[in-house]
Amino acid sequence: MKWFFYLAAVLMLLTACASAPKQQDGALEIEVPESWSAITMDSGDTDTLWWKGFQDDKLEAVLSEAFDNNYNLQIAGANVRAAFAQAKISGADLYPQLSLSGDGSRRKQNFIGLPITSSNDGAPSLPGFNDGVLTSTSTAYGISINLSWELDLWGRIRNQKSAALAEVQAVTADYRGAQLSLAAQVCKAWFAAVEAKRQVELAQATVDNLETSNNQVRRRYESGVTGSLDYRLSLSNLAQSRAILNLRKSVYDNTLRQLEILIGRYPSATLDHAGDLPVITESVPAGLPAVLISRRPDLVAAERRLAGSYANIKSAKAALYPRLSLTASGGTSSNQLSDLVDGDFSVWSVVGNILQPLFQGGRLRANVDLSKARADIALAQYGLAALNAFAEVESALSNEQFLSQRQANLEDATEQSLAARNLAEDQYARGLTDFITMLESQRSAYESESNLLAVRRERLDARIDLYLALGGGFEYPADVENE
Repeated sequence: MKWFFYLAAVLMLLTACASAPKQQDGALEIEVPESWSAITMDSGDTDTLWWKGFQDDKLEAVLSEAFDNNYNLQIAGANVRAAFAQAKISGADLYPQLSLSGDGSRRKQNFIGLPITSSNDGAPSLPGFNDGVLTSTSTAYGISINLSWELDLWGRIRNQKSAALAEVQAVTADYRGAQLSLAAQVCKAWFAAVEAKRQVELAQATVDNLETSNNQVRRRYESGVTGSLDYRLSLSNLAQSRAILNLRKSVYDNTLRQLEILIGRYPSATLDHAGDLPVITESVPAGLPAVLISRRPDLVAAERRLAGSYANIKSAKAALYPRLSLTASGGTSSNQLSDLVDGDFSVWSVVGNILQPLFQGGRLRANVDLSKARADIALAQYGLAALNAFAEVESALSNEQFLSQRQANLEDATEQSLAARNLAEDQYARGLTDFITMLESQRSAYESESNLLAVRRERLDARIDLYLALGGGFEYPADVENE
């Protein structure tokens, strides 16, 4: 049987390897600018893991927990494993299929109606004669190795595997995108929780301050210095501030639960976190190249699916041509079990066949048309994803500027409103101003501080959106620098 194994080895060497399709260049008719149209700011540096730029150890620990426990990320990881398995299945027919089989049988036959010669005492003179019926018993054993292989002359199977490998790369990019998206969601939820806690603290401080003012107004009212209008306005303002405090506590509680869900914890609103919102000190580098978005996972996935669709077209066209298959088997056969390892009892067979599709009701050519249509869809989806990517970066860059200016304005407003509140409270205590003026200054100070907290968190969200839009930080990857 040596010839059989030689044949199998030769077939393995002749088997063509399949690889993922090449990157599709020039597929889109979109004019890409060298840099972004939105005005960028001063240059700066950033770490590859963009969330490290926030310099929050507790946030990094929460992110690590989310990467380990988040269920959506686990689903994305399972999709990658499934794609790898599917690619292996798609390419299995490139290789010879070997199988080992063994069989054994024992057979008894009765020959009824045949002339029988008996001895003088009436006993049969032939072996196997029982009760007047001639019988025959035979035993057979066999063992064989079977090989079948379709010669992929036109690349049908290779292109199928190539498309499957492209899908593996696309799903892997999807997984990377899920990681980045999860990191962004966790960071945003973390900063939202920090802001919500600060809003609770601010609302509580406002209630405390208004309680002090209300006590002052009540004493003035009871002594007849002021009228009931001031006292009622004071009570109303205090009640409203307490309602706002309860609202802030509710928002904080819900925000914590959402954060706990993201990191895979039971939503008990008991996650421990502390600290203030980080200050953005790193500016967007000037001259940030538009080509950076080529690393975005969604664009990588769209391009890989486009390349895979072209491979599917080639596979569908190859199905129109003849298929050449080879089947071979070799082994031994004997009526003695001990002879199965003896070469003298060997048996073998080699069969080749060719199949040329002639008429299948248009199924094969329709499959080519279907593959082309899906390629057109993939190309359009790729173009749409690219345009959305450009728009997201431009919007994020614009938001960076607008929110920065808004924060500066609110910082000035907060500084002035706090000074005005302190002055109004002092003047009211000395009887130099009316209660309405003090009430308005207190409300303005609270709103300014609350809005400043909100815009600081919005700036962080905008920076995260920019990182997502660029597919990472501001660093220049080696493959981008060399282009």
